[in-house]
Amino acid sequence: MQLKPYQTGRFTETLNALYDEFRDAFYQCHLHSRFYQAGEVILQQGQPVEHLYLVSVGRVSMNISAINGRCFQLGEVDCDHHIFGEMELFSQTACQWNVVAEEQLDVDVICLKSVADLINHRPEFTLFFASALANDYQDSLDIYTYRLLHPITYNIAYDLWHRYQDKVILGSFDKAEQEAERFGTSSRVYRRAVKELIDKGLIAKTNGEISIVDIEALKSFIFECD
Repeated sequence: MQLKPYQTGRFTETLNALYDEFRDAFYQCHLHSRFYQAGEVILQQGQPVEHLYLVSVGRVSMNISAINGRCFQLGEVDCDHHIFGEMELFSQTACQWNVVAEEQLDVDVICLKSVADLINHRPEFTLFFASALANDYQDSLDIYTYRLLHPITYNIAYDLWHRYQDKVILGSFDKAEQEAERFGTSSRVYRRAVKELIDKGLIAKTNGEISIVDIEALKSFIFECD
């Protein structure tokens, strides 16, 4: 979730009015800052969550892995005061996702207990968490649902169409292996699906980058398969 309120939703006006006060109170829970190199894990799947982590600027990725070794990449986030560990703050469970620095980052480490005490003292601040988590939940559920219910070629086309419209929050990867994991499949299946879309004349791949050849044809393909 972002520290700043999203500008959509039922409580936006209230959140905007409370934001300065909430931000100042949240930063009172700051413990220290920590530097992360690219590739370092900020939060690890399965570990107890003892702190919240605030990334003011920089790119992180999120992934989850299964015992069989398969990995699902949710994607990259270009952070703008994003908080990580907030779900576990409320659920008091082990960390669900790996959160990985994709570049060098300065991260603010926030005392989880102090934030919990703050919420108990100022329950109106829970609106910031509830509104952001509801927004993030719906975005994530859309991704999971489309990955589960549609074939890989459709999901790649749908993802490209939404990126063309600038309607996505989570970024893609420049490595085929990570892109395959973002679509919940293997590199071999991912490459075969990309080739199928190229053969249909819908996309092109140049120097490892995928681009749309015919946006109207791509849109028609998506709606025919839906």
